[in-house]
Amino acid sequence: MGIVKIGDDLHEELRKASSVMCRSINAQAEFWIKVGMLAEANPTLSFSDIMAQQLKNAEVQVPVIKAA
Repeated sequence: MGIVKIGDDLHEELRKASSVMCRSINAQAEFWIKVGMLAEANPTLSFSDIMAQQLKNAEVQVPVIKAA
C-alpha cells in the first residue's frame, strides 16, 4: 500500500462521488484509477463495455432487460 498525493479539488470530487456511489473515498479513487487504466489500455471500448467485461470476468450474473 502506498500514499498518492492528489489536489484538494480532485479530493473533493472524490468525496462527493464516493457518497453517491456508496464507496469510501479510497474505494472511489481505486475505481477511477482502475477504469482509467483499462480505458487507456483499450481505447476502442466504451465505459459500458469495460464494466460489462469486468462483471463477466468476476462471473457476476447480470440480468438482461428486454426492450419493449
